[in-house]
This record gives sequence, C-alpha cells and structure tokens, in this order.
Amino acid sequence: MKKKDPIHLDNRIHLIDGFDLGVPGRTGTYVINEDHLTLVETGPSPSVPRILEGLADLGFDAKDVRYIILTHIHLDHAGGAGLLIKECPEAEVIVHKRGKRHLADPARLADGARAVYGDAFNELFDPVLPIDEEKLIVKEDGDTLEIGRGCSLEFLDTPGHAKHHLGIYDPVSNGLFTGDTAGIRYHQTEDKGITFYLPSTSPNQFDPEAMQQSIHRFKGLNLERIYFGHFGKSEEPDQALDQVLDWIPEFVEAGEMACNKGEGVEGVKKRLHDKVSSYLRGFQIPDDHPVYEVLELDFEVCAMGLIDYLNKQG
Repeated sequence: MKKKDPIHLDNRIHLIDGFDLGVPGRTGTYVINEDHLTLVETGPSPSVPRILEGLADLGFDAKDVRYIILTHIHLDHAGGAGLLIKECPEAEVIVHKRGKRHLADPARLADGARAVYGDAFNELFDPVLPIDEEKLIVKEDGDTLEIGRGCSLEFLDTPGHAKHHLGIYDPVSNGLFTGDTAGIRYHQTEDKGITFYLPSTSPNQFDPEAMQQSIHRFKGLNLERIYFGHFGKSEEPDQALDQVLDWIPEFVEAGEMACNKGEGVEGVKKRLHDKVSSYLRGFQIPDDHPVYEVLELDFEVCAMGLIDYLNKQG
C-alpha cells in the first residue's frame, strides 16, 4: 500500500487520500480540526485503513473523532462508514434523511453497487457494514451542527446527483463540501496547466434540472472555496460551477442521441469521450494522457445514469 501524507489545505482542514478504486487523488476524507474533530466522507471500506493512518499522521486517534458527515450514501463516499465507526467509539454519523435507513440496513445499497460494478464489487467495496441507529443523526436543509466555537456547519439539501445528498457549508473558510452535486474536479491535467470540471451523472437518481438548481444555489452563496468529493479544493468556485453547468446539457444530449440511435451504454460512453477529448485537445492534452484512465471509468458510470434518467422520462 503506497503511503501518502495528508494534504494540507489550511490550518484546520486536511484531506486524506483514500485511493478509491486503487487510484490516487480520486476520493478522500476531509478532516476538520475543530473542538469536535469532524470528518467529511469515509470513502469505501478499503479506504478506512488509510483514514486511520492519516489521522495518526495528523496527531489524532480514532477515538478523537466526534462526527462523521456523509454528503450522500453512494459507497464510494459512505461505504466505509460502518467499518470506520467501529474504530471511533465517540463518533456519530450525520446523514440525509433519505439515507438513514440504508446505513442502518445497507443490503439494498450493496445490491445496487453490485449491479453497477459486477465482479469488482468485493475488491472495491467489501465489507459494507450496518450502523446502529442510535449512532445516526439526520440533518435537513437549514440545520446546523456546532463543531467549535465560532464554527457551526450548515446543511443544504442538494439533489441532482442523488436525492439523499447534503452540501455542508463551513463559515470559517466560506467553503462548501459539495460531494458529487457540483461535479468532479479533474486535477490530473495540472501538468498541462489546467484543472477542469465535469458533472457526475451516475445512476440512479441523476436529475439534470435539480442539479442545475443546486449549483445555482451554490453560486448564490458567494463561496471562496469548494471541497469536492472527487477530489480536493478549488479556490475558483465560479469557474468550476460554470463549467459543470455548461457540461450538464452536453452530457444529456450525448445520452439522447445515443438512445435515439439505439447505441446503448457503449454509445453514450463514446459520445461523452468524443465531446470531452475534443475539449481537452484545445488545451493540447493528448488522447493518451493519464487523465483518461479516470475519465473512462467515469464515462461508464455517467452513461449508465444518463440512460436510466432518459428511460424514466419515457
């Protein structure tokens, strides 16, 4: 297991790389060092040893963790919560009201992921453990959580990627933990001088209109930072959010054209690849750049979500 030190974002927030899917810089856990030590996201269960190691590197023990906040219950963000909570005896888990029952009984959650990831499920996500209900706290739109003197996190109901999705506003950094609602931050092209952002349209609750509404709500907050589920911090929130807004109709169009021609998931994937690769060539990013290793995984899942959404429009 490759060792990677926690990423210092500022004097109170660090990011532990969970190496989700075995990929560095893909999914991580944010550590907010306040009076009540708070984590945002766990990643899947294979990431939990990295979280514990990262906490130790920062001078913390698992027993120091008071809150574990999940933006949503997809397994790449929350699958490790049941395993991690066993190591954190003082912690409680914050979740959207629609997600609580699935954390208490994750069988359907695991079945849904198996349908997407097939034979790779065990390697990527196992085990998915239940969480005792008394450890689960529901937060709804407008609710707050005081984690330190002068720091009350505020929760926003942010559908679009999933109906069980929370955004978490941190007043100290004027930043927002957006999970997947505001898309994915592709930092892998920093060697070419750019970072770019695309929507995440994975199944089975993608809703482009709701996603656009949530993003416009984010823009109205006049943020200074966005903390992405995938991956890291942006200090150019308007640029990032505008890019995702521009790409949402492009992704839907790719899905519609593929569906109209009966091309299925593979057709949507190809159309997404063609659109994005054409865009990246404009920045002299070659078609064999390592970013495509990540993009191809995302195109697959996004294509499935787009077809699921279009089928429901029926």
